[in-house]
Amino acid sequence: MTDVKRAAALPAAVLAAMLAAAPMAARAQGSPPAGVEIGATDIGGVVTGPNGPEAGVWVIAETTDLPTKFAKIVVTNERGRYLIPDLPGGAYKVWVRGYGLVDGPRVDGTPGRALDLAATPAPTPAAAAWYYPGMYWYSMLRIPAADQFPGTGDGAGGNGIPEFMRSQNAWVDTVKQSCQSCHALGSLNIRQPRRELGEFASSEEMWFRRIQSGQAMGGMAVSIGRLGPQHGIAQFADWTDRVAHGELPAEQPRRPEGLARNMVVTLWDWAEPTTYLHDAISTDKRDPTLYPRGLIYGSPEESTDDVPVLDPVTHRAWKIRHPIAHPETPSAADEPRGPSPFWGDRAIWDGHTSNHNLIMDHRGLVWFAARIRPAEAQPDWCKAGGDHPSARIAPLPASGRQLSVYDPATGRFDLIDTCFQTHHLYFGYDPDHTLWTSWGGPTGGAVGWLNTRRFLETRDARSSQGWAPMVIDVPGWGRRGDYVEANAPLDPAKQKRIIAGFYGVQPSPADGSIWGQSMDSGFSRVEQPGYLIRFIPGSDPATTGLTEIFQPPPSSFSPRGIDVDSKGVVWTTLASGHLASFDRSKCTAPLTGPNAVTGRQCEEGWTLHRFPGPQFAGVDPAGSADHAYYVWVDRFNTLGLGNDVPIASTNGSESLTVLVDGRLHQLRVPYPAGFFTKNVDGRIDDPNTGWRGRGVWTTTGTRAPFHHETGAGERPRVFRVQMRPDPLAR
Repeated sequence: MTDVKRAAALPAAVLAAMLAAAPMAARAQGSPPAGVEIGATDIGGVVTGPNGPEAGVWVIAETTDLPTKFAKIVVTNERGRYLIPDLPGGAYKVWVRGYGLVDGPRVDGTPGRALDLAATPAPTPAAAAWYYPGMYWYSMLRIPAADQFPGTGDGAGGNGIPEFMRSQNAWVDTVKQSCQSCHALGSLNIRQPRRELGEFASSEEMWFRRIQSGQAMGGMAVSIGRLGPQHGIAQFADWTDRVAHGELPAEQPRRPEGLARNMVVTLWDWAEPTTYLHDAISTDKRDPTLYPRGLIYGSPEESTDDVPVLDPVTHRAWKIRHPIAHPETPSAADEPRGPSPFWGDRAIWDGHTSNHNLIMDHRGLVWFAARIRPAEAQPDWCKAGGDHPSARIAPLPASGRQLSVYDPATGRFDLIDTCFQTHHLYFGYDPDHTLWTSWGGPTGGAVGWLNTRRFLETRDARSSQGWAPMVIDVPGWGRRGDYVEANAPLDPAKQKRIIAGFYGVQPSPADGSIWGQSMDSGFSRVEQPGYLIRFIPGSDPATTGLTEIFQPPPSSFSPRGIDVDSKGVVWTTLASGHLASFDRSKCTAPLTGPNAVTGRQCEEGWTLHRFPGPQFAGVDPAGSADHAYYVWVDRFNTLGLGNDVPIASTNGSESLTVLVDGRLHQLRVPYPAGFFTKNVDGRIDDPNTGWRGRGVWTTTGTRAPFHHETGAGERPRVFRVQMRPDPLAR
């Protein structure tokens, strides 16, 4: 947001106080302070406030002199010193941002020269709170008390909460997994709704209209309907009314401390302001030394068929058009929508391919979970009566998203028709480089895969793919045998098929099993708990595969995202506000028998780490209001914090949260306000250059980047996060 736009979002009294404080933002440029060694491509100095040096505040340098907008962010040390290293040539605007401060004027900075900066104290608590991460604001939502559940409906004497809403946890799960996970609830233009929608008699009317804006209105309407809808609307209206009347978050964030002060973030613009980017990829996740200093690719999901590409060496960004196979492939432009306060009647999304997720392989090919045809155009060999080996066991009537592969060397796309639906995807460690996929939806009853070696040799999608039902070994036979279907009663003498669609998917590097994760009802809208799911393929997965499921402990709920470390320990994030690990080797009870279908047979395998920050009032304080979309385990020390470090995409706290030596550290990205990421990817560009040759990559992941501080002109950005040994390292 420009200074003018940011000022417009603040109350008049706060503005007046800020103007009075503005003279403190003067700067000096000259010799570097003691301890700051400035090279020809660095800017460094000291940040000072009225009471002396300012520790743990961010210094931001941004330029528009490169082919795409470029910025870098560092944190001051305990003496207020800072060093921004490795800046490309150009004219920079430099400023200070920090808790307890407001942004001062952006001053001119030149690489190779010292630049001391003056911090501007926030004149009021309201001005300071403007910079708080979104979760501090959305934690102000008043969650219905635990004794209001199960809901009693809208009828006479009902409490307005649907009867299927069985617990307070289910309500919180819906708010986080169906609302926050895509729309960054606490961001500026959510907590302070824009007035362009018109005048309304009440805030409830405003919210009813608001969730009909734009091309995500279908999902928003379903989500709010699960909360009431009147009861849910009232909760959101009450929240934004209280914010409008000056209520502030009950807790304040702490400035970066310790390890978090070593962070360096580099930002590049890419894609269009209307693009909704889901993920970015830089290398083969199984070998992060591949493709050093190479291109970054993105997945634009519903918004467009144009795949964004960034060259971080030349600072150039461009697009690649992803094709479709069928002329009637659905388009997001055809979805119902209401006028948007940002874009009016314009359909800003026109994507057909629904590019949800992407991954690179050891050959340099880029693989996409992409829609290439209508769901109902399912090949007959996939369906009941079809002659595909997997169809004989688990026929599939439709698939809403398939696969594709792009060869950067030739520019060729191959479109791969799959019978199974795709969502997330990950390569196995076998000689065939099998690509395992997740289902993503609430009705997934199959695990799908593609033998990529065979496909690239034959270009035959049919013979290269397979899928398998998920079958639990209730009797303990240790092999696949007769099973009852998911809708049949449990028979202790037979195995049991379950329906629990993978959301995340991850082959284990330790034993070759395939781990997945299914969602609680807040996302899946199926009235069953979320699980970690272990699929043991066997020699012929369609006929030999067996499944185990594991529920989180009763004090936690709703896993989202999954990864597996080098020892086979599984990591996930929970909507209860935890980073969690599951170690199957700790299980003491039998993993077969009737209890195996509940997932409650190994609570001893779980370890929970509460995310920092506030909790909703009246909700179990063992959890946190913070929320993470996914988790990634840094098995290869790409960030420099050690092997097997889990990194949670805690977009509620606008950070990446890392677990190092049993302690959580939040690497918060303060600019643009509203940092929101869904996944990360690590790459080692040069193992011989220390921290400078390592880092993790991510992208703006919200459906609405225009909700953030810079408004409708904000482009999605690529972020590279690196960790120095200390805040002044070059």
